[in-house]
Amino acid sequence: MTASLNEKLRTVKWGERKLGDLFEVVSYKKRFDANKVCVYETGRYPYIVRMGTNNGQKGYINEDTKYLNDGNTISFGQDTATVFYQEKPYFTGDKIKILKPKLHEFCKNNAQFFIVAMDLAFRSFSWGSSSFNMEIIKDVKLTLPLTPDGKIDFAFMESFIAELEAERVAELEAERVAELSAYLTVSGLDNYELSEQELKALAELKNVTWGKYKMGDLFEKVKTKKLPYKAKELPTEATGKYTLPCLTSSFKNQGLNYFAPVQGATVLKSVITIPQNSDVYRAYYQSSDFTVLSDAYAIDWKFDKRTLSREQYLFMVTCINKVTDLPIYSYKNKLGGWNVVKDKYILLPQVNGEIDFNYMEDFISAMQKLAIKDVVSFTDRKIAWTKEVIAK
Repeated sequence: MTASLNEKLRTVKWGERKLGDLFEVVSYKKRFDANKVCVYETGRYPYIVRMGTNNGQKGYINEDTKYLNDGNTISFGQDTATVFYQEKPYFTGDKIKILKPKLHEFCKNNAQFFIVAMDLAFRSFSWGSSSFNMEIIKDVKLTLPLTPDGKIDFAFMESFIAELEAERVAELEAERVAELSAYLTVSGLDNYELSEQELKALAELKNVTWGKYKMGDLFEKVKTKKLPYKAKELPTEATGKYTLPCLTSSFKNQGLNYFAPVQGATVLKSVITIPQNSDVYRAYYQSSDFTVLSDAYAIDWKFDKRTLSREQYLFMVTCINKVTDLPIYSYKNKLGGWNVVKDKYILLPQVNGEIDFNYMEDFISAMQKLAIKDVVSFTDRKIAWTKEVIAK
């Protein structure tokens, strides 16, 4: 929340009002049991229950409209104290009270202020509490902003909510820029528009010529110093001198879940790692510094004449996983270490009988850009949806 909004909250006059003086607490017109009605994902009339998410809406039901509760009211879930503003008429499930406003100024533009006030007022009530009977609900006091002459300050509520909503949209737009920047930085790209070569790589995937290559002919196992630690002795977060990520057989976080001192360790980077004693034998490309702790190993490209790019390594990892990351392997049926894996064959794209490194580069670059584009598109939709909700 900005300094401007915080200042408004500090300077406004506050007072207490009984809920029963502001709202008429009434029962639903008819209870519809969730186990006895058909609940649809889309429809005309919402079905409101005591759930604490999605505005209390379980879905939509088609029932006699004479049992609809009025819109521009607040649904109150007894037992759970879940309160939501309902703009349109709705049906209800069990133990829902309807709070009908007595003040004509009440509307969607200020309703959320009342919702927050109610959430605070009911915070001390326990689930299933007998305190949720109608008479006690009416006597609950809400803390609300007041005008100098002691009336509820609806103008303050609406301006505050409008500014808060505008701030939220600005935050989402800032997040969009930050996310895009972060993805581009990690991928080493400066935009997410596909080049002609990348478009060509995607289009030609079905027509690629594939060749079989023995793993041991392409890669060699990297020798590392044995560390004098066991995993359970090491921290799971970087702290003090324990700053170097350690590789184990875990498939979580690419196998890097512990930290050891740099001193005495073999520091690796830009290599492929594979578990050798695991339930999942998934290979990963490690782009940052790490060391090997236990039950896993690192392999590197054998040929000095060609240095593999990050994209080429990522492509090869996918190809490796087609022969290692299989459901047939587990703790009971282990894949084995490099002495076994080195004799397995992987398929790689070819051109003129040679490995097509350029294709691998272009294809992975295209996939990265498409992933980034999807993230940007999702964020744009989230911003548009938020603006649409605010504008309603």
